[in-house]
Amino acid sequence: MNDQPPRIITQSRDLAELCGALAKADYITVDTEFMRESTYWPKLCLIQVASREVEALIDPLVVGDLAAQIAFLRPFFDLMANENVVKVFHSGRQDIEIIYHLAGLIPKPVFDTQIAAMVCGFGESVGYVSLVNKLCRTKLDKTSRFTDWSRRPLSRNQLDYALADVTHLRDVYEKLRRKLRANRREPWLAEEMADLTDPANYAMTPEDAWKRMKLKVRTRRQLAVLMEIAAWRERLAQEVNQPRPRILKDDAINDVAIQAPQSVEELSRLRTISEGFARSARGQEILAAVARGLECELDHVPELKRGEPMPPQAQAVADLLRVLLKAVAARNDVAPRLIATSDDLDKIAVDSEADVHALHGWRRELFGEKALALKAGRLTLGIEDGQVTTFPSAAEDNTERPQRARG
Repeated sequence: MNDQPPRIITQSRDLAELCGALAKADYITVDTEFMRESTYWPKLCLIQVASREVEALIDPLVVGDLAAQIAFLRPFFDLMANENVVKVFHSGRQDIEIIYHLAGLIPKPVFDTQIAAMVCGFGESVGYVSLVNKLCRTKLDKTSRFTDWSRRPLSRNQLDYALADVTHLRDVYEKLRRKLRANRREPWLAEEMADLTDPANYAMTPEDAWKRMKLKVRTRRQLAVLMEIAAWRERLAQEVNQPRPRILKDDAINDVAIQAPQSVEELSRLRTISEGFARSARGQEILAAVARGLECELDHVPELKRGEPMPPQAQAVADLLRVLLKAVAARNDVAPRLIATSDDLDKIAVDSEADVHALHGWRRELFGEKALALKAGRLTLGIEDGQVTTFPSAAEDNTERPQRARG
């Protein structure tokens, strides 16, 4: 342990000075510690930042209410918006979500080391500790990971743990950046970062809340009712800053949507709704949402996917595509899930023009074209040197021995 404790920023003047120094760097590493077990919006408790020359912790809880915290953090948000400085995160989606919620901006440009590691063949969703160990030959102490970051004062162990999340990230970033440049995969990561920094990923629109649920409804009318109730719950959860399940559980929303109760008595008879809740003001609001769903036009209600089993021939194609995916991923040292999901493969098996990630951008070049060729019979799978590989089909290759299709 370093004898000097990490620097903690608690004054506006010091934060402005810190962010001014960081703004001169080509890149900075960023991490946050937050709590959200009992709230809808994550409670930001600590920010860790570092460049090659500067490293510090920023304590947003030194000021009072949320508005004061946002005002205090303005230099940090300006730094996040500075497009001359690369912001390096590891698995940064939640960090970006916090910044977007507090400041209404998406940090740009961004480099996510977890995604970069998948592009470079370090496996599926590789963790920070594992990546530091592999790239930097350093073992991190993660005993403070699940501590209460909202309590003050923070212990020395917590402070050292928090700062380590950005100091080692500098070496991880530089090593991954060199790997990406060497294997010419920087454009691949650029595509992934464009998706990560799309504001649509972070807009908590109540009308879209139903999309995050596991649906049990069977008709479009039931779905219309569910959409209204899910939107009501989302608005209320945001307003009172409580987790969605504390307002109403998903099972209850599905139950109400299927049964469509139109009175307090009918609502209270549902197994997922207590009589007290049914007779409360929130119960009345649910009944109003049910009424809206029953009365709305169905033109804007999506068709339900029936979940019908794939035809046997399509399932066989999907199975072959899975073998192809593993072979392509292994040969190119890329995490398979980054190239295509199981759902992608099923959709391609049914529809060669499916709108899936695997048929766009670098994924199409690496895998999608081969998948379509295999499906069309222009490509075959075989074994060479103990490995699954691809060969042109007999129709495509008239030579005596198939020529190996590289890549």
